[in-house]
Amino acid sequence: MRADGLPEAAVRSFEHAYRELARGGRGMLPERDVEPVEWVEGADDLGRCVPAGREALARAVVVKLNGGLGTTMGMRRAKSLLPVKGGLSFLDVIAKQVLHLRRTHGCEVPLVLMDSFRTRDDSLAALAAHEGLAGDLPLDFLQHKVPRVRADDLAPVAWPADPELEWAPPGHGDLYLALETSGLLGRLLERGFRYAFVSNADNLGAALDLGILGWVASESVPFAMEVCERTEAHKKGGHLARRRGGGLVLREIAQTPEADLDAFQDVKRHRFFNTNNLWLDLERLAQVLRERGGILPLPMIRNEKTVDPADAGSPKVIQLETAMGAAIEVFPGARALRVGGERFAPVKTTSDLLAVRSDAYELTADWRVVPAPGRAGDLVVDLDPAYYKTVAQLDERFPAGAPSLRRCRRLRVRGDVHFGAGVTCLGEVDLRCDVPSPCRVAPGATLDGPTELT
Repeated sequence: MRADGLPEAAVRSFEHAYRELARGGRGMLPERDVEPVEWVEGADDLGRCVPAGREALARAVVVKLNGGLGTTMGMRRAKSLLPVKGGLSFLDVIAKQVLHLRRTHGCEVPLVLMDSFRTRDDSLAALAAHEGLAGDLPLDFLQHKVPRVRADDLAPVAWPADPELEWAPPGHGDLYLALETSGLLGRLLERGFRYAFVSNADNLGAALDLGILGWVASESVPFAMEVCERTEAHKKGGHLARRRGGGLVLREIAQTPEADLDAFQDVKRHRFFNTNNLWLDLERLAQVLRERGGILPLPMIRNEKTVDPADAGSPKVIQLETAMGAAIEVFPGARALRVGGERFAPVKTTSDLLAVRSDAYELTADWRVVPAPGRAGDLVVDLDPAYYKTVAQLDERFPAGAPSLRRCRRLRVRGDVHFGAGVTCLGEVDLRCDVPSPCRVAPGATLDGPTELT
């Protein structure tokens, strides 16, 4: 790491995680050590905080996590460059959100990406197309990278066929350290910026909200996590809990022993999931980093993969990661805030992408992607991974774009099904194609209920 020019704080942070791994640590947080959170303050009545939010806006910055390549969808570049709505990419929509905020309120709210070494160049080139977006501050800072280690002997993996695959980003928990070592945290504070709204680039429902900003500023909240009520669709995502005898904690499924998975996925027991929309008081962040020697001791997450994601036979490796939301237990006085589902529309799979591309979601005047009015409740899209795993496969089977899903609650597709233009799905649609050749849904068709295609 030192030979590659990584800062000493990043080296020490990796050493801390590696020592825990070498001792046999798995970063687990068993059910016996936590208890459910029964109640979380809601954002419903934060209209009262909007005036304070307008006042604080000149001291706020928008940070988007942009390190993901979309490898699970067959991509080799930043996922945020994917066309997602009306021909616009995630980054296009994010840029338009920030530019609209500036025009509306007359504040030069900075936009900053946390890029990885694999997403930086393409992402900055895409943002350059948005006139007036760049300012005095840099448009991005780089996430660190850490060595991937072999699962069998914990030695750094060697992969001469593609040496870049010997490295991995250390999870979005690296945000705090990367802000500091890049010098950006110091520059923001010198310029008078106090608050940061941080969210994933693939969650276009996550725009800076004046009511929440005003709440953070007026109540001196050092760290806030937006959470939503869990449903069956969210049972595998990280949930909010309380450490027994302690404060709030985030538990991810990778930190849960197998014997506790049923409790982890019990959405009535653990009722709130982390949206990964966070609010930071930058002065308090700088203070916490100083007090802890420049490192936040976040819980280790052990992520096992193959060194080459495209080669299942390549050596198994361990990536040592941390979660950004885990810092909720590091900041004294940290709080959670319950928000509506309109602030959570992430795209992790092609099923998610099809849903967001459809008329079940719409772009608002302030460039947020939100559930369409009159939608038929929660929408679940479940596409056969054998035929729809990659974006190329998805586009091939929906050449005319997504079907109408506004009045659909569930779309499940099994088999190789190609959709014509103008298809409408109603209620719960279950399509099955069991024949060797592709099945086709005719242009203009209306689908409702289970259908066996031939």
